[in-house]
Amino acid sequence: MFESTKAFSGFSVDDIPAAKAFYADKLGLKVTEEHGMLTLHLGGGGTVLVYPKEDHTPATFTILNFPVDDIDKAVDELAGRGVTMLRYDGFGQDEKGVMRVEGPPIGWFSDPAGNVLSVLQD
Repeated sequence: MFESTKAFSGFSVDDIPAAKAFYADKLGLKVTEEHGMLTLHLGGGGTVLVYPKEDHTPATFTILNFPVDDIDKAVDELAGRGVTMLRYDGFGQDEKGVMRVEGPPIGWFSDPAGNVLSVLQD
């Protein structure tokens, strides 16, 4: 039924202008705005809808993952843009905030609305 539709994901934020600045300026994504909502244009042609929600509660899980070739370079670039990596107790993260002990190296950070994103080495 849906195998030929162009599906997309979405998540809420509490401040569209702050989200637009973060995703465009800090992460360098192409961001368009229409009807008070944002569309994030991802590599490979994917899109994600970002919509306002007054009673927004940040997701308690990672909503968007960015695979990279070199996680150290990506984390350093994020830090240079003012993005702080999140730290979780018991995850064995290194000084950069990257967990390297289980699965691919991964680091987490949040958008201005508190939604969790990750960068992980592909």
